[in-house]
Amino acid sequence: MSHNHHDTDNEKHCHEHDGQCCHHHCHGNDEQKHHHDGHEHHHESSPKRQIAVIVAAALLLGVAYLIERSCKLPTWQMLLVYLVPYLLVGFGTLKEAAEGILHGEVFNEHFLMSIATIGALAIGFMPGADTEFPEAVFVMLFFQVGELFEGYAEGKSRESIAHLMDIRPDTATVLRDGIEQVVSPDQVAVGETIVVRPGDRVPLDAVIIEGESALNTVALTGESMPREVAADDEIISGCVNISGVLKARVTKSYGESTVSKIINLVENAAEHKSKSETFISRFARIYTPIVVFAAIALAIVPPLISQFTIHNSQFAIWLYRALMFLVVSCPCALVISVPLSFFGGIGGASREGILIKGANYMDVLVKVGTVVFDKTGTLTHGRFAVEAVHPEKYDEQHLLHLAAHVEHFSTHPIGAALRDAFPDEATDGCEVTDITEVAGHGISATVGLNHPDVSQTVSIRVSVGNAKMMESLGIKWHECELTGTIIHVAIDGEYTGHIVINDKIKEDSATAIKDLKTLGIERTVMLTGDSETVAANVASKLGLDEYHAQLLPADKVELFKAIKQSGNQAIKQSSNHTVAFVGDGINDAPVLALADVGIAMGGLGSDAAIEAADVVLMDDKPSKIALAIGIARRTLRIAKQNVIFAIGVKAAVLLLAAFGIATMWMAVFADVGVTVLAVLNAMRTLKFNSFL
Repeated sequence: MSHNHHDTDNEKHCHEHDGQCCHHHCHGNDEQKHHHDGHEHHHESSPKRQIAVIVAAALLLGVAYLIERSCKLPTWQMLLVYLVPYLLVGFGTLKEAAEGILHGEVFNEHFLMSIATIGALAIGFMPGADTEFPEAVFVMLFFQVGELFEGYAEGKSRESIAHLMDIRPDTATVLRDGIEQVVSPDQVAVGETIVVRPGDRVPLDAVIIEGESALNTVALTGESMPREVAADDEIISGCVNISGVLKARVTKSYGESTVSKIINLVENAAEHKSKSETFISRFARIYTPIVVFAAIALAIVPPLISQFTIHNSQFAIWLYRALMFLVVSCPCALVISVPLSFFGGIGGASREGILIKGANYMDVLVKVGTVVFDKTGTLTHGRFAVEAVHPEKYDEQHLLHLAAHVEHFSTHPIGAALRDAFPDEATDGCEVTDITEVAGHGISATVGLNHPDVSQTVSIRVSVGNAKMMESLGIKWHECELTGTIIHVAIDGEYTGHIVINDKIKEDSATAIKDLKTLGIERTVMLTGDSETVAANVASKLGLDEYHAQLLPADKVELFKAIKQSGNQAIKQSSNHTVAFVGDGINDAPVLALADVGIAMGGLGSDAAIEAADVVLMDDKPSKIALAIGIARRTLRIAKQNVIFAIGVKAAVLLLAAFGIATMWMAVFADVGVTVLAVLNAMRTLKFNSFL
């Protein structure tokens, strides 16, 4: 799979490794390009062409070997025979090595491979030395096989993130002068009307003005359950319309739309490297030139010490060992597999609706010891809903009916909760007049009743508010045993009951806390501006370690600083204990910025969340926090496995090569074989079934 929008990132990524060892990890799709000041990278060819070249070179190598065995040709003629498969399979590598030298970037993998194989071709012309023509061609051949595997793995990693790129809409159907026109999404202006038919991808963020349907949001959130939408509902770019035809008014230009922001976020993730990647990059810059000079020393020093001359066969033996040393020493397994592991981890996380802005945040997630939560919109839905109705006169429905009427014109979230609980109040014929609102107390209004519970139409004075309102009216009220916001209702100065309103806890919040404990998270904290009783109730239900209530935004910042400091002191300023903050990304930006890692509830593409946080949970599920930590831990574990495996095998074969025990075939395995195995191991980060 090939996606042009990744080319820029890969170019950056490749150039960061210039002068180290591996340019070739940045190939793997047909369209990929890599330039050195105008020179094309030789690995832009398609996998099919690579395979054809490898097969042809392998066949020609076999033919050359048969000619060598059957015909006793002079050494220089055999060199010409072997040069055919060698140049066929190795021309690109030689060209890349030459370009590196011309640009002052000598010590890369292509240079090492070129020197080692040219040396193997030349060694046969030394007195008393055996020809190594087949080995030279074989090393170059296997180098290309390794590149083919790396390209495949890179392609798979890209596919993992490409499912997110599939949310990019190709066209938009816009209504202009009553005529439908199909245009590019970036040609649609804010305020224009778009038409989204069943099967279409929503091209831009918009508000529905006509129609109802269900939207498939799986590409954004990882959730398979369709989302029902109707007139006045917001729809965001990237979702797929399932059933009805929708007409919608565009609210954001394409550049500002959710789909654009998410794509930019994922594309830029490659710029934020993990400590492991940064270390490997620095390691390769220092390591590769050291290896080259060590190989030169290995070829020259032992013969000189042993007082052998250049005409003696011993020089050829040590030169052969030095060439093997060069082949083994290429650190490509590290420079390719470690970034590929993190790239795959980010892709695997995105499949779960978790957007991680860079591999460096995985390093931080792995060390999280304290998780601090905002309450509203994070652990709870952030929407008030009626939890219970306790009438002392009439029935529950009638009490709700009266309260909903009085709160009809209120902009307060509590008013919205009451209206939602009794949606028929607008069409039941009752008349509301003489509305009086007292800030911080409640609302009183005269309601002209037209209700089946009342035999005739009557006007009554209904007061809906808190305890302060009841007291100001001289009405006796009583407490409720439930925790929440208590809305008292009085009719004509007589207490008629109360309604309990709460911000509902999310269905998976308790699971989220439990899963974090299972992962070994030491401390879970909740910060909220809500009352002490509500905070205590939520903390108790979820099993949080501690909570802090009645906080202003500034208080949250100060308290978070204290939590972070105490967390660091608890582990004696160790860096192995980071503090994460989880918020809804709207009013928590200051705390998200302070945290070692800020995790935001994306809310199907909340702008503030995408901007402020390091990690965005696109489906608003707190349980994804544990999943994100689990994915980060597994990714880092796989990256470490590759480092230990690659260094271990290479060190062993280098030692054997230095003492003349290793063969060129062992050297090939230590380089290409280890690289292929490390890449295949890195690909395991793409799939993630359990965080435990």
